[in-house]
Amino acid sequence: MARNQFDTQCAYLPKSEMLMNIENRSRKPSHHSPNDAIRIVPLHKPEAQALAPVSPPKLIYRNGPLIKSVEVFTIFWGSNWHQEPSAGILAQMNQFFDFVLTSSLMDQLSEYNVAGQSIGHGKRTGSITLTTPAPSASVTDQAIQQLLQQEISSNAALPQPSPNTLYFLFAPPGTTVVQGGSSSCQQFCGYHDAIGSGIFYAVMPFPDCPGCLGGVAQLDALTSTSSHELCEAITDPIPGQGWYDDANGEIGDICAWKSKKLGEFAVQLEWSNHANKCI
Repeated sequence: MARNQFDTQCAYLPKSEMLMNIENRSRKPSHHSPNDAIRIVPLHKPEAQALAPVSPPKLIYRNGPLIKSVEVFTIFWGSNWHQEPSAGILAQMNQFFDFVLTSSLMDQLSEYNVAGQSIGHGKRTGSITLTTPAPSASVTDQAIQQLLQQEISSNAALPQPSPNTLYFLFAPPGTTVVQGGSSSCQQFCGYHDAIGSGIFYAVMPFPDCPGCLGGVAQLDALTSTSSHELCEAITDPIPGQGWYDDANGEIGDICAWKSKKLGEFAVQLEWSNHANKCI
């Protein structure tokens, strides 16, 4: 990135044909199969920056739920989060959510309000570090879903699911996350999904590879990809049933790796139907 990393639209990946071929194996619109719909942050690929979206972007509402006043609960998995530098990143990520959930990023999502569902500010309701069971070098999305369900049912520190609850799980450095036959740092840098229709969650592998760093610091990469999944989870919590574009994906997919500074933090630009661009 030759220019300012956050105030210019530098080397970021739009929806190329290659990426669509990779993602479509696990990203079917939910009117076909809701259990297959998983939204990802794609890898940063500078060589693809000149490629245009496969068709002009336009998010269409599919009559599903939105998250109106998101309540984020952060889950940091693994003992690494007790050690530096991960411990410092943990604290800064919680500060990031405290800031961003009442910021102008939430305000701009109001253009996607629908009858009976108005998107407003949110809040972080808590945080926990889970060291048992310890994550292995490779964990599957199925294992993460099982972990979430087990902790929700047995650990009083976790809030119970609600229409506003969004669990954000952060994997430690060195752990690969596998979902839909794809692996973090090889095909994706994060994703969000729903367990059934009532447990909304996002998974953020640690950005310890060039494809998930995008030439920026680890914290900036993590806040940017987290904002991508945050906005997608709010506007499309059951993937494909909220605001969705068949050709280009969700609100963050269209603008993947286009970032700016908001306060002290890097956040991703998000697609605006009103402005007809990433803002």
